Amino acid sequence: MLLDTASLYFRAFHGVPDTVRAPDGSPVNAVRGLLDMIAKLVGEFAPTDLVACWDDDWRPRWRVELIPSYKAHRVAREADDGSVEIVPDLLQPQIPVIREVLAALGIPVVGAADHEADDVIGTLAGRSRMPVDIVTGDRDLIQLVDDSRGVRVVYTGRGMSKLELLTDAAVLEKYGVTPRQYVDFAVLRGDPSDGLPGVAGVGEKTAVALLKDFDDLDGIVAAAADPDVAVAASVRAKVDAARDYLRVAPRVVEVTRDLDLAEHDGRIRRIPSERAADLEALDQTWGLGSSLTRARAALETAADGG
Repeated sequence: MLLDTASLYFRAFHGVPDTVRAPDGSPVNAVRGLLDMIAKLVGEFAPTDLVACWDDDWRPRWRVELIPSYKAHRVAREADDGSVEIVPDLLQPQIPVIREVLAALGIPVVGAADHEADDVIGTLAGRSRMPVDIVTGDRDLIQLVDDSRGVRVVYTGRGMSKLELLTDAAVLEKYGVTPRQYVDFAVLRGDPSDGLPGVAGVGEKTAVALLKDFDDLDGIVAAAADPDVAVAASVRAKVDAARDYLRVAPRVVEVTRDLDLAEHDGRIRRIPSERAADLEALDQTWGLGSSLTRARAALETAADGG
């Protein structure tokens, strides 16, 4: 099980009231909410391995150089080492606590310089010799769904009480395209949440129809450039006007699958005494209460093969 960690802790922050506080009054709603998510996910899907994938760079410069609007609406300010993301004031101090708690639970946090968690997930899913569940609210990761390799997306977009399990057939039914076509679909349609403009005047229905007729983006561009191919004049003009965008956008949307990642052990194991003491100290400091208890119980049941 690969967690798109930021996607989950942002959802936890907005889903759990910020009145949930530590003994010293610090907010811990995102920490406790994430622990509750982990308890539910591990209990429901019984993974043998669990990795928290991390955004070491939430807006990589190389993606921005290709499409300057990429995530631009989420930039608080520019810094010498990259863009600083808009993060709610009450969430920011919880992020280091989340990392501490994950470490004490034995869940490795894995990131990569100049890359997003999506790229870490793409790399780990591609290398895995066992079935993989990717937990995310980010639709871009649908491109990784692959029944032949047992790769599914546990989609959290409708909330933790309405998890969607996306397989090849589920993606086709939900979006009208295959996982292999999803990058091209996203490029054509665009995605305001990522600052991806899309092709002006091409919405989901037109994107699906074009991919049905011409299979992929290369086929669509070639058809639009060929006067002998039956393509509506309006669509031909829209594709032609977006030619420069279409040349670079797939590289922005496609997740990287060949990162050199740090060694880690994602196997879920019983918590040894020294880390149990760390967890108890964290619980005392941050008042993690029943959320931590549930997460520990779920992980220990999974470690025992339950």
